[in-house]
Amino acid sequence: MSDNPTPSRPAAVDAEGRNTADKHTEADKHTAADQHTAADKNTAPDNRATPDNGTAADKNTEAPARRPRRRRPRFSVERGWFPPLGNKGRIALVASLLTGLLTHGYHLFRYPLYLTDEGIYMQRAWSVVRETSLSPYTYDYDHAPLGWITLAGWIFPLPKQFETFGNAINTGRFLMLLVHVVAVYLLFEITRRLSGSVLAATVTSFLFNVSPIAVYFQRQVLLDNLMMLWLLLSLFMLLRREVTIRSVFGGGLALGIALITKENAIFFVPSFMYLLYRRVKGSASSRFTSTLWPFAAATPIGAYVTYALLKNELLPSGFDFDLNNPPADHVSLLYTLWWQLNRNQGTLFSHTGLLQTSWLVRDKFLLIAGVCAMVMCLWIGTRDRRRNLGFLIAGTLAFGYAFYLVRGSVVLDFYVTPLIPMLALNIGMITDRLLKGSFANRFMRGAHSLTRVAVPSFVAVLLLVSPASGYLVHTNTEGRTQIADQYQSKINLTGMQHAQIAWVRKHVPPNSRIIMDDDLWGELHDVRPFYPYAHSHWNASSDPDVRDKLFKKKWQNVDYIIMSNKMRKSMMTNNSDGRENWILQALRNSTRVWSETQGNIKLEIYRVQ
Repeated sequence: MSDNPTPSRPAAVDAEGRNTADKHTEADKHTAADQHTAADKNTAPDNRATPDNGTAADKNTEAPARRPRRRRPRFSVERGWFPPLGNKGRIALVASLLTGLLTHGYHLFRYPLYLTDEGIYMQRAWSVVRETSLSPYTYDYDHAPLGWITLAGWIFPLPKQFETFGNAINTGRFLMLLVHVVAVYLLFEITRRLSGSVLAATVTSFLFNVSPIAVYFQRQVLLDNLMMLWLLLSLFMLLRREVTIRSVFGGGLALGIALITKENAIFFVPSFMYLLYRRVKGSASSRFTSTLWPFAAATPIGAYVTYALLKNELLPSGFDFDLNNPPADHVSLLYTLWWQLNRNQGTLFSHTGLLQTSWLVRDKFLLIAGVCAMVMCLWIGTRDRRRNLGFLIAGTLAFGYAFYLVRGSVVLDFYVTPLIPMLALNIGMITDRLLKGSFANRFMRGAHSLTRVAVPSFVAVLLLVSPASGYLVHTNTEGRTQIADQYQSKINLTGMQHAQIAWVRKHVPPNSRIIMDDDLWGELHDVRPFYPYAHSHWNASSDPDVRDKLFKKKWQNVDYIIMSNKMRKSMMTNNSDGRENWILQALRNSTRVWSETQGNIKLEIYRVQ
């Protein structure tokens, strides 16, 4: 770009806003006069600069105002232009990792109570390690198997395997702690690359680490936590500075692994596809990379389908998908998927729904503020999809999974787990955007950077110290303010289950026929003395080998019933077709021999007469 004005260029304006056309005219006059004088004297002008002498043009002309050069944008999600992390970013990242290690690691083996699903997944990991099969019972494709295969891969090399950290579920929970720390790193970097801001990444990681609903579910051995790790890794690969064959293949493969860890990862796929399209759009290899990514994602899924096909369990007998008449001769992958798609639970928004009874009770702030931030991200992203691609991706990620939760199918309380990091991501990006836009005037510009840190820090302190939030302190049922349950050292919920097992080992013979919940399965089947005839009420009522051969659907063949906290309610819910009538009859003909209560949690043991 030339620095000299041309006749066709408009008059220049100096730094103070004055027109410089007159200055250029004066300079031209002086220059012309000097040239005529030099010509009359027949002397050549001396262009060398000396301390005492300079050219007339140097003395009398002023340099024209330069146009500012066009600078490459410092940030663009589409082009992979991300600001460097810097020292402040590294400090924030390390602080986030340490916070996650503390909040999720403290009290890990005592709170919360061991969950039925934790026992199921550890039971199936036990089967992979001990029996090289996907389940100790008939595997009916209720979930894709990679989650408990991962658990088995974690447990196999440990010195005491399932009992390395005390029992099977504790060993699985330690893996969940490691998974969370890695997820914090990935979420921090994803947020920073979608927003271009370390502050947004810090706010996101803070909520992901300390939210009570996050601590409660992310400590548990759940397929959802493993699925989210692979999803975050896939998203991280798509947000590399350069879209390479390696990053595209790795991102697609991670997504495929997430899908065969838990199938509801499919609700994130549209956002991933759109991000990939925007990243490779216009590049020379766009056609190849846009084909490689779905191929990589389909590879793990293809292996899962091939497994079912080789076992002749892909299709139901006679291609019959009648939900009222399940296939009797063998299980079917496609039939199970069809059955899951057609399950109906009702709305989450009723006064008895999970939203009111479980989720909002644990963290109103994250859920309400997260939904509002999601709407704002969608609005900002759709207004300018080129400049605000990060907001559009963040909003659609949260919206896609929220749609899955509210669509009306069967939802369990821990299904909200994958939504937590997405809501935190939206809150972090909107917080940064609001603070950037609120201090644009000259008066506040000096305090801008300090304010952008002070405001979210103040909100964080309020969340931590306010009993209404339940983050660090809460108000108990007696109206007293105390440390929140997840950090309350006096609360030892899992100790109740240890006491229950100890009573069984002391008073119940190993050859007893026991109906129980899955949370105790590993303790009774992997620690001597073994209880080979201890089975969950679900398997006792649905698996033909257990129901018809061991118990023969007669309550008289049951010796003991070990009741978990919500087992009675689960049995009633599962008995819509009368399959558990004989178990409930055994319960009616039994005597309670042990019980322990703590708060609203009650564990019991019954001896059948």
